[in-house]
Amino acid sequence: MRSGDVIGGALRALTAHGARSWLTLLAVAFGSAAVVLLSSLGEGARRYVLEEFTQLGTHLLIVLPGRNETAGGAPPLLGETPRDLTLQDALAMLRSVHVQQVAPIAVGQAPVSAEGREREVTILGTTADFLDVRHLSVASGRFLPSGDPERAMPYAVVGQTLAEALFGNASPVGRRVRIGDRRFRIIGVLSSSGVSMGDNLADLAIVPVASAQALFDNPGLFRVLVQARGRQGLDRAAEDLRRIVRERHEGEDDVTVITQDAILGTFDRILGALTLAVAGIAAISLVVAGILIMNVMLVSVSQRTAEVGLLKALGARQRDVMALFLTEAFLLAGAGTVAGVVLAYLGVWLVNMHLQAFHLSIPLWAPLAATVVALAAGLVFGLLPARRASRLDPVTALTGR
Repeated sequence: MRSGDVIGGALRALTAHGARSWLTLLAVAFGSAAVVLLSSLGEGARRYVLEEFTQLGTHLLIVLPGRNETAGGAPPLLGETPRDLTLQDALAMLRSVHVQQVAPIAVGQAPVSAEGREREVTILGTTADFLDVRHLSVASGRFLPSGDPERAMPYAVVGQTLAEALFGNASPVGRRVRIGDRRFRIIGVLSSSGVSMGDNLADLAIVPVASAQALFDNPGLFRVLVQARGRQGLDRAAEDLRRIVRERHEGEDDVTVITQDAILGTFDRILGALTLAVAGIAAISLVVAGILIMNVMLVSVSQRTAEVGLLKALGARQRDVMALFLTEAFLLAGAGTVAGVVLAYLGVWLVNMHLQAFHLSIPLWAPLAATVVALAAGLVFGLLPARRASRLDPVTALTGR
């Protein structure tokens, strides 16, 4: 039998039982679509998280008070707390040649009131460098002025949500507000920039770091954002930061320095593994579809016993009959895979049309993996019916037994 004869015979056999073939094809299509859609969901989540962290800044290091130990051991003594990270520690970090900018951060909650309106929001104390380190922009007015970071100046920059809550549609620039028990003058309004350090930037007030420390009566910093001079200098900057703080803290290595690349790498690995896991779970449906193909082919063999007997009586070899049935399984799996991949791409397109912040993204390997698994399942599970058909005795088969 020629290749054209085998393919033509397989197509005629499939179209002869259209309903059965279509149901099998749909099973393969849904399984393939599930693999592609779930992998696109995982890939979309991975890219979303990486983009969010990238927006935090570039060449960034985060210095936190306290040392994160990984070796275990006994818990600290009752009442023992890590040494505070102070504003002087943050300013000393500028001594490193690998450090470009430093933005100390103090955080607290306080009521902000003006013109008879009040709103409880996060108060973030920092310096003028925070604007550049975090890649923020000001919608109106200006950001905190540069100057002596240890000077408590009565200036505030507010987010757009807070500005609207206190002043409506009127411009808040130049207005005075009370934060806690102190008065501040608003000098700027931030552009909407999402979430930073766990806080909504549209619903907070930014004041000089010394003012925040005085407001909350706390000399310690929440953390310090450090921008290195380049990606190549991140590791050396981290070493310098630990050394500088160690010298200031009487030889104690009591801070944790986290590089942005380390955070991104960790999330990349976790979400990448999650994507593979959900795609693997979806691939089980393709195995189930392969079993369905086997059952359909077994029924087909039992219904076409006389046809197989006639083919063998006319001189068809075992491998010809086997090729005929394997081609049927291959066509079912192949057509189902193509339909499933097209369906998945259409679904991703429709979802992305309605989602603004989060987008599904199909990785290049997903359609290939779905195709390989579907075709492999179709051929593997189609092998048993094909072998059974090829081994039929022509005389017995012609009698229909």
